[in-house]
Amino acid sequence: MLGSGKSPATSPREQSRKVAEKTTDSIRRLGLLDNEDIRTMMQGCNMVKVRSPRWQKSRNLRLLEDGLTVWCESTKSSRKAKAQQTFAVTEVECVREGCQSEALRRLSGSVPDNRCFTVVFRGARKSLDLMCPCEVEAQRWVRGLRTLKERVANMTQKEKLDHWIRGYLRRADQNQDGKMSYDEVKRLLQMINIDLSEQYARCLFKRCDRSGDGRLDHIEIEEFCRELLRRPELDAVFRHYSSNGCVLSTAELRDFLGDQGEDASLNHAQSLIHTYELNDWAQTNLFMTQNGFTMYMLSLENDVFNPDHARVYQDMSRPLAHYFISSSHNTYLTKDQVTSASSTEPYIRALNNGCRCVELDCWDGDKGEPVIYHGHTLTSKVPFKEVIETIAQYAFKASPYPLILSLENHCSVEQQAVMARHLRTILGSKLLTKPLGDSPLKDLPSPEDLKGRILVKGKKQIPHLGQLGKTGSCASFSSSSEDELASSNKNTPKKDPAKVSCKLSPELSALVVYCRSVPFRGFENASEKPPNEMSSFSESEALRLIKDSGKFFVRHNSRQLSRIYPSGQRLQSSNYDPQEMWNGGCQMVALNFQTPGEQMDLNQGRFLPNGRCGYVLKPSFLCSNTCNFNPEITGGGPGHIPTKLTIRIISAQQLPKINTEKASSIVDPQVWVEIHGVAIDNTRDKTHRIDNNGFNPRWECTLSFQLQVPDLALVRFVVEDHDHTAKNDFVGQFTLPFTSLRTGYRHVHLLKADGSSLSPATLFIHVKVSRKGVPIKTVSERMAIAKGMA
Repeated sequence: MLGSGKSPATSPREQSRKVAEKTTDSIRRLGLLDNEDIRTMMQGCNMVKVRSPRWQKSRNLRLLEDGLTVWCESTKSSRKAKAQQTFAVTEVECVREGCQSEALRRLSGSVPDNRCFTVVFRGARKSLDLMCPCEVEAQRWVRGLRTLKERVANMTQKEKLDHWIRGYLRRADQNQDGKMSYDEVKRLLQMINIDLSEQYARCLFKRCDRSGDGRLDHIEIEEFCRELLRRPELDAVFRHYSSNGCVLSTAELRDFLGDQGEDASLNHAQSLIHTYELNDWAQTNLFMTQNGFTMYMLSLENDVFNPDHARVYQDMSRPLAHYFISSSHNTYLTKDQVTSASSTEPYIRALNNGCRCVELDCWDGDKGEPVIYHGHTLTSKVPFKEVIETIAQYAFKASPYPLILSLENHCSVEQQAVMARHLRTILGSKLLTKPLGDSPLKDLPSPEDLKGRILVKGKKQIPHLGQLGKTGSCASFSSSSEDELASSNKNTPKKDPAKVSCKLSPELSALVVYCRSVPFRGFENASEKPPNEMSSFSESEALRLIKDSGKFFVRHNSRQLSRIYPSGQRLQSSNYDPQEMWNGGCQMVALNFQTPGEQMDLNQGRFLPNGRCGYVLKPSFLCSNTCNFNPEITGGGPGHIPTKLTIRIISAQQLPKINTEKASSIVDPQVWVEIHGVAIDNTRDKTHRIDNNGFNPRWECTLSFQLQVPDLALVRFVVEDHDHTAKNDFVGQFTLPFTSLRTGYRHVHLLKADGSSLSPATLFIHVKVSRKGVPIKTVSERMAIAKGMA
């Protein structure tokens, strides 16, 4: 214990009783007191952790007292190993029953399928493959983990805060006696990333220590934490709208909602009171107290992201070329392009994240079975058949709209025929094998027309160019490499279509319907090009076209599909800036999904709206083949709507520690706001830093931005830990389209570098938007004008 040592030693029986009480309390708070699966998990189970047929180790798994952390007991003793011995339910992406991972599939047949399951984590953490002693035990753990995951997903922000602080309390109370000395409280403050002055910390401790014994009991600790979690900036907003400072009347709540730019009807105000007000008297009399207001402000209903955009709300009956389409490059790779593993797992992750175009680099494999890997490198190989089986299983779990398989085909004619057979037999009726109608194609079909269908993108044989050769193989005719060669070198003689055609298997060629890969031959005779022809462009070629012929590239992309892929020099699987490609109307801007960073943040933000279905309708000025929009010249014309965006960064809440190795290390946060759009709109600005406070830093800093083409802009919030001597450390971020940004007082729920939740970390901001010549007056502004204050 770090305290004074006054607390008496507790017997093992007493400690056991207290642990049992805490366990019961945790389960009760989660609403799972009577759940037999959860109780079984808390008792623990001996399982076998599997990495390969040769690597299998015994492990004891047990759900800890907080009800949301699993302990995986190992014989390893290194610090790194200890850090990996637990995992939080919040880290779990999904739980798969049976032998549904690559490691467990290799054991299929030798172990009972019903005793195995896989825990899949968000981010870079490896999946956990486990084998239980019996089927019942496996089912209890699968059901239990899913129940806990669902419970976490449905937690309110207040419940997340309570759980977060309770977890730190348990860790700070070193002797687990349920009481805390001042030294233990100081340890807690360091843990939660706050450096209170010695004077204030001691004053607050004494104020809460009502018993005067120098130690806080359970009730006193809760009072201490409530004081820490108090939000004076929220209280100030409440008082601004409350005439008496105690409650909001329905009319006052309506004024607030009007200022927020929301539905300010009587019914909406009353529904919020019924939903968030906890005081029975206030609810009955249709008042909202300060506690109820805080509950509402912390809820997802008050999120900066427009909740109406969390469902499919756009018109899905337009041609495919009118949508941005979430697209992955080298989907099979887990890391770099030279030595990393090829796997089915990245396909599952990409598809579960709404990706609608995945890439398959196909090469001849042993025993007549094609494989997928990054050719001529040390990357491992994964069977083509396994990838297609995985795609069949996960294609439409996250989105019902069409999935495009971008085939980079390096196979012999014989193994192409095998590919075609696997595609047909495994995908079945999901695979599109012929046009939807008999009439000549004027435009591509829509996402709605193609719902639940899988399309093949690749080369297509031209029937009248002669018979296909029966033997031989081709070194390479991937659409990416061939199109890059054809488009980047104007002096290269055009390839004879018959010679290209002779490398194609008729069985595979027949599966290409609406995504026929052709080399780009310029913008001439654009209206005569069949809409089912599409080209792939390297990032450098796409940028050249946008800069030199932006208007014509936009028109081209209003009718034809374009796929952009990263440069072959990006050996570490880094990414280019996708925004520049979206500015040109390019639909399939393919990124390395396995590489987190700013570019993937932008991709996640771009496809956040429309129910995360992977299809986002392009602005109207990118959908017309007669439009004069040029992403490089935006001094008026289509899409040009001068807009002022004003964001006040008020405060942050519960930012995590960055340097976990040093207990006394506290973050010095500062916030960047970035605008990503057309070149003239690209800008960023920052707040000042706050020293030694990641718990509740306050900035009250106003940043203003002038946007010219707001419909293409993304807004990215980035929190960094300021460092005087080195590069600032990343803390968290959130990116969303300007068109999904809500005005008023909002919370920004931050994400980790891998795109997963950083809960309960948030920013509290105020957003104001005004168009040129169209001032937006809020209720409070109008009231101030009436009072002569503005």
